[in-house]
Amino acid sequence: MRRFTFETSEGDLAALEFGDPAKKLAALWLHATGFNAMTYQSILAPLGLRTKIQAVDLRGHGRSSLPAKPRSLRSWKRYRDDIIAFLDRESPINPVVLGGHSMGATVALMVAGARPEKVAGLVLVDPVILPPRYYMAMHLMPFGFRRGGHHMAKQARRRRNKFDSREHIQYKYKGRGAFATWRDPFLADYILDAFDRTDGNDPDSDKQVWQLLCDPKWEAATFMAQRNRPWGALAKVKKHRIPITILRPDSDSVLTDEVAARLAKKCPHLILKERVNTTHFLPMEAPYDVRDELSSYISSLIEGIGDGDVGPMKRSLRSR
Repeated sequence: MRRFTFETSEGDLAALEFGDPAKKLAALWLHATGFNAMTYQSILAPLGLRTKIQAVDLRGHGRSSLPAKPRSLRSWKRYRDDIIAFLDRESPINPVVLGGHSMGATVALMVAGARPEKVAGLVLVDPVILPPRYYMAMHLMPFGFRRGGHHMAKQARRRRNKFDSREHIQYKYKGRGAFATWRDPFLADYILDAFDRTDGNDPDSDKQVWQLLCDPKWEAATFMAQRNRPWGALAKVKKHRIPITILRPDSDSVLTDEVAARLAKKCPHLILKERVNTTHFLPMEAPYDVRDELSSYISSLIEGIGDGDVGPMKRSLRSR
């Protein structure tokens, strides 16, 4: 794994790279709201044994330093445009497989809608796609986005953002709330790039302060910033015949049955797979499914290899 930064006039996007730097970029992964690229490294790292994969900390998340002013966030177009600029540098000629989880999956779809020539295929894990009438209301009401996000935004604002040590963070998070169903080592990887020590004391001091890098106000603003156009992006994906697979959990999915049916109708070539015994945190609960889907897309769309010519991916995760 290699860390690097994508420098802009505003600040930097922090990124991870897996695989041979000399190879062309095969896939880019985008994380969910409040998380970071490192959270998913155990899914992505084995793919780097044969190709080059990257993942970024989106604006306001992880170790990225781009400005993140909650009051200025109206939609996820800000994230979309950051990723387009990133791809213009990292893969200026060749299209890549875009993958993502939750908000990251929706941003990947929006990138494909805006710049279809940059995207070879889409692997989306429980993307945040709401009924069209919801987005229409958000666009008709200039300040409607401020009321969006409901309980998710409220929970984000209340999130504790300071802890006494890494061990304290681990104790407070492990097996609780959204993290209850996560396999190892996802929580440890998330914590690695989700917090930074800010006390300035001696490294061995008992008095420590570890602060959450994704400001709870920015996380809440992201949940509320729903003046998006994912359905318009889907129309572009259909028009350009961009391969697209959506992995949907069978419990607590953000994709309602109504939306799932509408997606399949609007884009007939879309493949919708439902994974049993999973929730919205499907990548942390069934990581091999996500990795295998990415692997299949990379094989067929980037490397030009048929499914029958590829062996199973190496299994490296520890179960709960």
